[in-house]
Amino acid sequence: MAELKERLDVLIFKKGLAESRERAKAYIMAGVVYVDGQKEDKAGLKISEKSNIEVRQKMKYVSRGGFKLEKAVSSFKISLDEKICMDVGASTGGFTDCMLQEGAKKVYAIDVGYGQLAWKLRQDERVVCLEKTNMRYITADTIKDKIDFCSIDVSFISLTKILPSVKPLLANSGTVVALIKPQFEAGREQVEKNGVVRSPKVHEQVINMICENVQNMGFKILGLDFSPIKGPEGNREYLIYLCLDNDDTISEYNVIGTNVITEVVNQSHKDL
Repeated sequence: MAELKERLDVLIFKKGLAESRERAKAYIMAGVVYVDGQKEDKAGLKISEKSNIEVRQKMKYVSRGGFKLEKAVSSFKISLDEKICMDVGASTGGFTDCMLQEGAKKVYAIDVGYGQLAWKLRQDERVVCLEKTNMRYITADTIKDKIDFCSIDVSFISLTKILPSVKPLLANSGTVVALIKPQFEAGREQVEKNGVVRSPKVHEQVINMICENVQNMGFKILGLDFSPIKGPEGNREYLIYLCLDNDDTISEYNVIGTNVITEVVNQSHKDL
């Protein structure tokens, strides 16, 4: 009789080592899953149900995304204590989890998908789960609070399509951290095989374009950095920190943006 085999992520979930398959995948991608003493990094790997599976280091957040926001909070010196927040593109909830651990009072977790948000976050009374919800069509009728802080981590759409819907929901002092994903901003001819954009030059062009657009929308750029984690297929991503342009102060990035962009892109390609 053939030995029964199952996907690694499914077995991790079945054995109670993760609260969901999404969390299991996050553990695998983080490199903390070992099968019979060997590290495995492929969620779809078929292994014997009798294999010894270990998760040697639990993750701080429900998904790797939490580490992206954690870097932004640290790099841009953001305080989320008692803030009302919004997580656009919440998915499993890594950003939402990070917000709560940073002291957020309330988080609106928004995603076009369904059933992805981690169970522990669904159970948290501070989280308002808005599934099957497209940010482009959200108004103040849905979000009753003024938002102090918003994160944006979306795919297959440009940030320039999302930010106009976010802007009217922000408090006067509200801020935004958004992920710039070159693979969804660059022209088709600039995207390589498997949807990857490797060229530092294209990364600079994309970030410059986003910076110009957000300023035209009425945002001010407060900071720029690179994400500590690559996206799917190895794409580098960038963190941009924004506020409403409703006073006379000028941030250093609005003045010397091009120099800063080049430095951040170069550092990203050096470190990742």
